[in-house]
Amino acid sequence: MKLGKEERICSRMLIEKLFKGENARSLMSFPLRAVFMTEPRTEDGNVPFVRILVSVPKRNFKHAVDRNRIKRQVREAYRKNKAVLTNFLAKKNEKSVAVAFVWTDSKHRKSAEIDHRVRGLLQRIAEKIQEKP
Repeated sequence: MKLGKEERICSRMLIEKLFKGENARSLMSFPLRAVFMTEPRTEDGNVPFVRILVSVPKRNFKHAVDRNRIKRQVREAYRKNKAVLTNFLAKKNEKSVAVAFVWTDSKHRKSAEIDHRVRGLLQRIAEKIQEKP
């Protein structure tokens, strides 16, 4: 499965709503923090079920090479495990989710550990969405 352009959050308004909105929720699985919110699904169906954003703060990694490597690792972990959340949402077919992954550590991690953390976060997000009416 590919991670396409339409699955990435590019809208400044959506990013602001995600981080400052009243219905946004946050989960932590060190070294990642996931901020997510649900939106009603549009009628045209062109919007994917899940859209993501990956953020690595400059204060943790001064060099762009290091930030880009971590972003690549997180995106790859999401790409491999996105079925956990998309399959759940496809059954409901009424909501879409915007998720922002924020890196909170100042050290590099192995890809296997990042993969494990992202999978856990996606499962917890699915559980939280299921709880909420």
